[in-house]
Amino acid sequence: MKIAVLDDYQKSYHRLACAQRLAGHQVMVFHENERDVTRLAARLQDFDALILTQERSAIPRALIEKLPRLRIIAQTGSHRKHIDVAACTDAGIVVAAVPNGPSYTTAELTWALILASLRHLPEEVRQLKAGAWQTTVGTGLRGKTLGVYGLGHIGGAVASVGRAFGMEVICWGRENTLIKAAATGYAVPLSREAFFEHADILSLHVWFSPETTGIVTAADLARMKPAALLVNTSRAGLIEQGALAAALEKGRPGYAAVDVYDHEPIVGGDHPLLKMPNVICTPHLGGVVWETFEFMYGHAIDSILSFAENKPINVYNPEVLARLRT
Repeated sequence: MKIAVLDDYQKSYHRLACAQRLAGHQVMVFHENERDVTRLAARLQDFDALILTQERSAIPRALIEKLPRLRIIAQTGSHRKHIDVAACTDAGIVVAAVPNGPSYTTAELTWALILASLRHLPEEVRQLKAGAWQTTVGTGLRGKTLGVYGLGHIGGAVASVGRAFGMEVICWGRENTLIKAAATGYAVPLSREAFFEHADILSLHVWFSPETTGIVTAADLARMKPAALLVNTSRAGLIEQGALAAALEKGRPGYAAVDVYDHEPIVGGDHPLLKMPNVICTPHLGGVVWETFEFMYGHAIDSILSFAENKPINVYNPEVLARLRT
């Protein structure tokens, strides 16, 4: 099979152990993201299979209709909304996807951002390289209130670290989150408003979906303390569009640390948050570790190898199996 690997920003694919398993196939790796459907179709028109790196490229119907040779799309990462699955099914294309991969790395990054922000690490590193010594005073964690919005695998890990640091952990979310929080011994505020008002650090760990788009509003942010830190390692769309930059300019919350953006990748420094001194920005690094890449690409390769043997696995659109392209 002729296989394309999309959006390998770090040129990491060929350094993965799992990549050797496709040695019997023709594999081409693309490092630069292409958003234009016509140009992307021209790039991919001769391929039988695609390996998507997380949701870095959208696969709409307009693109699928321009790829007559495509037979299987193997997804890495847990999100599917960037693929028009119905269009793939109509065209006889398998969408192969696996359950969520390791989530602990996003929890680790969340705490890296929290600590970097509260201890002003980017600024202190910059100042030390410039010849200065101790130019800021940081903020400690013990006794502070950590607000965790969403208590799934990632949110739960973040909350447990907060407890280990001696913080008061409060949680908000859907009913199952509130039940789990109470059972785990975390505090549940009397209201959503109180959740935003009381948190010194508020971290978002809600699954992004049409129902949760814009779930954090400008009014929510305006309730936060002037010294509070908002952390988002989940998805940018959870926050009302434009609300975070506006809130930071007004001083509530006073700080933010973000790993996700409405449109990615961001190149050329073209984003308002990158220009704000009270924000730490990272380029969607939550799952960007070797262990997670081996897991994600490894499962995608499993799907392609099984498909090549006419034994498809991890099929996300099983109804397609009755109408596969040949």
